Amino acid sequence: MSCHGEREGDAAGLPDRVIHELVAGHREFVAFLERRVGDRTIAEDVVLDAFVKGLERGGHLRADESSRAWFYRVLRNAIIDRHRRSTTAGARLQALADELQRAESQRAAEADRELCSCIGRLIDTLPPDQATALRRIELDGVAVKDFAVEAGLGESNAGVRVFRARKALREQVTRACGTCAEHGCFDCSCRKPQAG
Repeated sequence: MSCHGEREGDAAGLPDRVIHELVAGHREFVAFLERRVGDRTIAEDVVLDAFVKGLERGGHLRADESSRAWFYRVLRNAIIDRHRRSTTAGARLQALADELQRAESQRAAEADRELCSCIGRLIDTLPPDQATALRRIELDGVAVKDFAVEAGLGESNAGVRVFRARKALREQVTRACGTCAEHGCFDCSCRKPQAG
């Protein structure tokens, strides 16, 4: 169908004159959008999308409508479509990021449980004062100086106790886990620790 009673152009019913007007106005359309979105590449992409849609829907240009007014309407619709796509894509990407974060947190929690279970059993084989020091500092996250106050020790004595407890725990891990201790294996199928 021809618009304005003119000869059809090559695209979906738009007359050659309208196609030439739109092409001639390309810079104006891009500049108009760039001022609003602040990014020339995005503005050019939206104008290109609008050109394609305009050529596909050329029959919607009314006989009493200017080609520029019509194209600004097409351009507005292209902006809305792009915003919807980017919003949907953004929401999907955010949902994926949230899912990956949950999975990573779950894996980390499982690894912590495995590690804490194994270490907890090994700590039980240490002398009670060393076991308490490691549980409070390594597992509960208490600072050495705060542990010193809790245990009624000087800070340097608490530090020595923790140093000795860590050394004893390393020996127990090596004894119980063998080469796993060297390679950081979290699949704790190691044999039960022996006291002493």
